[in-house]
Amino acid sequence: MLDDFINWLGATPVSLLIQKVFWIIPTVQTVHILAISVVLSSMAMFDLRLLGLAGMRNSIRSFSRRFMPWLWGALIVLAVSGSILIVAEPKRALGNVFFLLKMCMLATAIIVTLGFQTVLKRDLASGSADLAPSHFTVAKIAGLLSLTLWVGIAVAGRLIAYTG
Repeated sequence: MLDDFINWLGATPVSLLIQKVFWIIPTVQTVHILAISVVLSSMAMFDLRLLGLAGMRNSIRSFSRRFMPWLWGALIVLAVSGSILIVAEPKRALGNVFFLLKMCMLATAIIVTLGFQTVLKRDLASGSADLAPSHFTVAKIAGLLSLTLWVGIAVAGRLIAYTG
């Protein structure tokens, strides 16, 4: 069933157009890679702050305000550029185990990030200037899990090109 969908998608006029115009795929891949670098750098900075390894002079709140908008903006760019790449070469992505692994890790990373942001917003709404002391352990766990997931997403994304 997946093979039928892959074959259908690869034969659509949009897919054929993207495949025929020589500059579309390299341009979209470049945008995708630049957006990945924004995601990885903003999440690395934020996660290292959660782990207490960087930016200790600044609050978690200030790091969240500084880096989270970059994350969410870059994720939108990644979704658009990734969708174009899937339409262009559906077999390369949809038929690849590393693509599936990347998507599972991406969903998990987004859930972890949203969950932590919910905890942070709740603490800040209670009048606290930063995280409640009882949430520092949660922050460290979220930071370590998030950092691991984002690095895994980047590695899985690169492995798509070399497998399948």
